[in-house]
Amino acid sequence: MDTLIKNINTKTDIKEAISFLREIIYARFSSEFHGNDFLKLDMSFEKNDSFIASFIRDNELNYLDKILLFLSIIPHISPNFFSTIISDFLPNGGELPEFGGVKGKNHRGIIPTVETALYILAGNDVEERKQVSNFILSNSKLIKNAIIEIEKVPYGEPQMSGKIILTQEYVHLFLTGKELKPQLSQGFPASLITTDLEWDDLVLQEKTLNDVKEIENWLAYKEVLMNDWGMSSKIKPGYRVLFCGLPGTGKTLTAGLLGKHTGKDVYRVDLSMVVSKYIGETEKNLSKLFDKSINKDWILFFDEADSIFGKRTNVRDAHDKYANQEVSYLLQRIETHPGLIILASNFKNNIDTAFTRRFNNIIEFETPNYDERLMLWKNNLPNKIELEESITIEELAKKFNITGANIVNAVQYACLRTIANKESKILKQYILEGVKREYTKEGKTINIKL
Repeated sequence: MDTLIKNINTKTDIKEAISFLREIIYARFSSEFHGNDFLKLDMSFEKNDSFIASFIRDNELNYLDKILLFLSIIPHISPNFFSTIISDFLPNGGELPEFGGVKGKNHRGIIPTVETALYILAGNDVEERKQVSNFILSNSKLIKNAIIEIEKVPYGEPQMSGKIILTQEYVHLFLTGKELKPQLSQGFPASLITTDLEWDDLVLQEKTLNDVKEIENWLAYKEVLMNDWGMSSKIKPGYRVLFCGLPGTGKTLTAGLLGKHTGKDVYRVDLSMVVSKYIGETEKNLSKLFDKSINKDWILFFDEADSIFGKRTNVRDAHDKYANQEVSYLLQRIETHPGLIILASNFKNNIDTAFTRRFNNIIEFETPNYDERLMLWKNNLPNKIELEESITIEELAKKFNITGANIVNAVQYACLRTIANKESKILKQYILEGVKREYTKEGKTINIKL
């Protein structure tokens, strides 16, 4: 089959894609309706610097993937695109079932299905349709990288009748040129965490910092280790680490800083949205999360992991059986995930030992000692206003055995009281009140006199 390559030299991207796809469909209809030879058209974007051209080049999309990409984009910018073309060949109306496509609940135009792609690419040639089907189901980079999805169809209906769906973040990307971060939802039970702080703001014991450095090393050199050194067949993909420590000791901040300084998005998984009382739903929720993140190079942070990775129960009833199955499924997905996964727990002993040996490292975040508390007070008190003379940060660090988060909260309280009362210095009273509030929140009592 002859191929005509069209060189697209303009900066226009979406418009050229629509024009290109229209020509291909007209060529297919002319072949099927009038017996003309089908002339395969392809587009070359080598001299084009548009956004979509760069995307095609960067992802090395072949002819078939280009067609799938353009089909997925069209409904978002030209609702009557397919209807107009079909009416040119069927001016009196009529059905064209081999073209596929469906109507949406709100969208009045035709939404392309895989059957649409098969017809455009292979017409009614059975052998060629089989080859294209095999590519779509097994080799498409767009599907492997979760850029487009094939809609799951009701049981008993042909698999190829599923809609070709461009995932929401890529809809936004192609229409605006700006990346859309996935939002917390039932379909994506995780939220992006960021931080304005730096490593100097994180006060940890030296051993803990050294362990965190190991994670940085993995993020920086994993490709060298797995590919250049040929270790992909010897060790499991990804890196799994358990952060253990009381609330406020820096677990979440550490995860945020790892992402910030390696250029990776960090998503905190909301386990309350993942775990379901309905059999099979937990696995389905987890599957959505991992399928979406598998090619994104994100850091997944499972906070309060005790809720699902706690010590497993003996099977007394069906509920226990399925609860253990859910944990086994999550463990399986974590072990095969190629990226960094961090699980956080308040206490190491809360985690089943069957799980702890699967981690590459277990990092303990201990309550800060005197020197660390001193540094935390220094780092968090404002520079533009002084403390009242009757109080020193050395006394605060010595007297109160609290975490970094407690110190931040106490400082915030004292600063707001100082501003509200128009004081020229931060009073001892305000600091002590802030500290007392932190002890009270945790159900503790303290003699706050220095």
